[in-house]
Amino acid sequence: MRVYVPVERDHLIALRDGGSVEVEPYLSASTDEEDELAALETAAEDAPAVVVAEVDDPDGPVTLVDVEALHPSDGLAWFATQEIQAVIDLLG
Repeated sequence: MRVYVPVERDHLIALRDGGSVEVEPYLSASTDEEDELAALETAAEDAPAVVVAEVDDPDGPVTLVDVEALHPSDGLAWFATQEIQAVIDLLG
């Protein structure tokens, strides 16, 4: 299941360092691209970045292995998991 998790800089640092985050995610109403974009944009309103992850349990923790993309909320640019440090740096 794809989830959109609003995260703070400290959450990204935890993911980078091998930890996990447990933040209430946003779910898309369907797999339609417009619904997925709506979920991403809604999550972006709650935090400076959004982690897009594929998980078995939407209420469970998210680790970096689950992450498919990182999106800073300002402009919603797309970053791969290998670029997590760049996103951390963008957030200050």
